[in-house]
Amino acid sequence: MSTKDYLEKDYYKTLGVPKTAKSAEIKKAYRELARKYHPDTHKGDAKAGEHFKEITEAYNVLSNEKQRKEYDEARSMFGGFRVPTGGRSSGGYGGAGFDLGDLFGGEGLGDVLGGIFRNRGGTTAGSRARRGADVETETTLSFGDSIDGATVSLRLTGEGPCTACHGTGAKAGTVPKVCADCHGTGQQSRNLGGFGLSEPCKTCKGRGLVAEDPCTTCKGSGRAMSSRTIQARVPAGVADGQRIRIPGKGVKGEHGGRSGDLYVKVHVKPHPVFGRTGDNLTVTVPVTISELALGAEIKVPTHRGPAVTVRIPPGTPNGRVFRVPGRGIRRKDGTLGALLVTVEVTVPKDLSGKARSAMEDLRLATASEDPREDLLRRARQD
Repeated sequence: MSTKDYLEKDYYKTLGVPKTAKSAEIKKAYRELARKYHPDTHKGDAKAGEHFKEITEAYNVLSNEKQRKEYDEARSMFGGFRVPTGGRSSGGYGGAGFDLGDLFGGEGLGDVLGGIFRNRGGTTAGSRARRGADVETETTLSFGDSIDGATVSLRLTGEGPCTACHGTGAKAGTVPKVCADCHGTGQQSRNLGGFGLSEPCKTCKGRGLVAEDPCTTCKGSGRAMSSRTIQARVPAGVADGQRIRIPGKGVKGEHGGRSGDLYVKVHVKPHPVFGRTGDNLTVTVPVTISELALGAEIKVPTHRGPAVTVRIPPGTPNGRVFRVPGRGIRRKDGTLGALLVTVEVTVPKDLSGKARSAMEDLRLATASEDPREDLLRRARQD
């Protein structure tokens, strides 16, 4: 049974017996109700079938001496409170929102009651599964590998089970002893006035075991720093500064607990030609003034692919951006971003006699047009 069942379900009321009822009374009440609501006598009646399940559930708890004792203790300790079904209750205690988690400083109710009743089930704290810690690291990729994805080697250094003692904390050839303070449970009671709670034993740090002759490597803790190298796949399209999660590649868990996760922060080296904005690649292509004025078809490079032809219409202004679909970064849905091509006029440093003469003719032919006239006019406005 869950803690929520213990607190919300009144098994005595379900069977119609007092809390002081003896085992014989409980059995008699169950038999009478079971005959009355058995599914065989109420075929097709879902409500009767559900009631039969509730009767059986109540009998299973109250007929078991150990479970009945735990049930009675739980209800006597928290009787009057109803466990909220999601976050905070909208009614309940005093008519205001109430969360039993607040009563214990944010601990979940299951954790609190688990600490009280856990050891009665025969499981010691030292043998409970513990999830391993998460690990963070960094890696640097080339621009191309960030676009296409890559497998990288990552050397990880962190805490894990001591390899010298295999996590026991005891020196080779010896075995740890059961902690005398908590008797191997890993828990100690703390009196809170009306009731007591369990907390990790300070002597054995919650392990339930103490090494009389501790391991020299881990000093008896069972944990030690170690290094390992793993191969990790960085997905295609990862961006500079992005943090990716690799499940199960963190610190190994204890006592069968699952391993933690690995978080990798990716740094991307800049490319000498291409840039990136979102799912699009960017490139700046030099052009001549005549190509912009008269129009042209120019070759534009693509990332790890053949060049494409971009048509420039006559009279194109400097700095205009052309979009080439399907030449960008692959998205999660399989589609591709675009290549954004910016044209930029390049001015020749040295002109031959013929070229200089042509430029002079162009200047004379366009002398009547002042490209700065509109700028000066707007500058005079308030």
